[in-house]
Amino acid sequence: MAWLTALAVPGIGLIAFAIWLVHSPLVSATARTDSTVPGAGASTAASPPAASPPTLTRPVAMGSEEALSARARRSCPPAATACADLSDHVTWLQSHGRITYGPVPMKPGGRSDPTPRGVFHVAWKAGPHYISTSFGLPIPYAVFFAPGGIAFHAGSLTTSSHGCIHLTLRNARYYHNHLRVGAEVAVF
Repeated sequence: MAWLTALAVPGIGLIAFAIWLVHSPLVSATARTDSTVPGAGASTAASPPAASPPTLTRPVAMGSEEALSARARRSCPPAATACADLSDHVTWLQSHGRITYGPVPMKPGGRSDPTPRGVFHVAWKAGPHYISTSFGLPIPYAVFFAPGGIAFHAGSLTTSSHGCIHLTLRNARYYHNHLRVGAEVAVF
């Protein structure tokens, strides 16, 4: 009954929600400090509105272009806006071949559900509270780019996805906000 009172008094409901979110089993202890969220999965649903194109921003995780192997740089075409290196477990955003964000760590699909390789285009994006319709798991800030509901989204960097690419919550939000629908994604 106390939670009903909290919701009735303006401001207290918001505080109660924030406390619940911090202590929620949906958000791991790592998520609270490292901005990662457990869960993975592919999904399908209707498309929400597009976001703005990428802007130049310094990397937040691994650092600079020097963190990439020569093979990785050669493997990502200059026309791609997002690149994902499945063997080195890194991804980055770029404009005309110049890195604008990243590289940042990521976790791809496992052996039973591998992340598809190839050149794709962002089809649609979901918001921060999206739940996978295939697996019933939260996949915040999903950016869907490959057939079968494959997306970049917030998830564990230690547990493989069902074919998607897991990012920290912070990086997933950034990808969501800066990858426009139609942007080219190269996965190699």
